Amino acid sequence: MLSEHQIVETAAEQAAVIRLTIPSSDMPNVFGPAVGELLTTLGAQGVEPIGAIFAHHVKLPSDVFDFELGIKVSSPVTPAGRVLPGELPAGRVARAIYTGPYEGLPEAWDAFIAWMDANGHKGAPSLWELYSVGPQSTPDAAQWRTELNRPLLY
Repeated sequence: MLSEHQIVETAAEQAAVIRLTIPSSDMPNVFGPAVGELLTTLGAQGVEPIGAIFAHHVKLPSDVFDFELGIKVSSPVTPAGRVLPGELPAGRVARAIYTGPYEGLPEAWDAFIAWMDANGHKGAPSLWELYSVGPQSTPDAAQWRTELNRPLLY
C-alpha cells in the first residue's frame, strides 16, 4: 500500500555508508551483514546513528544494485574498512511511503513512477529507500514501512 505522494525539499544529511555493487539476487544475503558491520563500526567510534537504515541507489536499480547502504549520523564517521562518510543529497524529491513486505517494493516503485510520469515529474537517475519500520521493529511484514524517494531533475 502506498501513501499519498508528495514533493518535498530535502537538506543534505551526513551519513555513514558502505558502498555495495551486487547482483540484485544477492540483496537478502548481503544487506543484513552489512548493516551489522556499519552499526558495529559506528559503536566503536562512538558515533550515534540517527533514524533508520537507507539504501541510496546511485544508479537506477537493474539486475545489479549499485548503492550505498547507510544511516544518518550525529557526527562525522572516520573511514574504517568499508565504512565511509557519506550523505543523503539535498534537493527536490518525490516521496511516498510503502507499507508492506519488501517483496512488494518493485510493484510499489512501479506505481510511484507511474504517478510521477502521469504528473509530469521527471526523476533523476538515482533514488533512495529509507526503512523506517522493518524486521528490527516488528516481525509482522505487513507493518513494515519504507520511504521511497526519487530526486527530481527540476
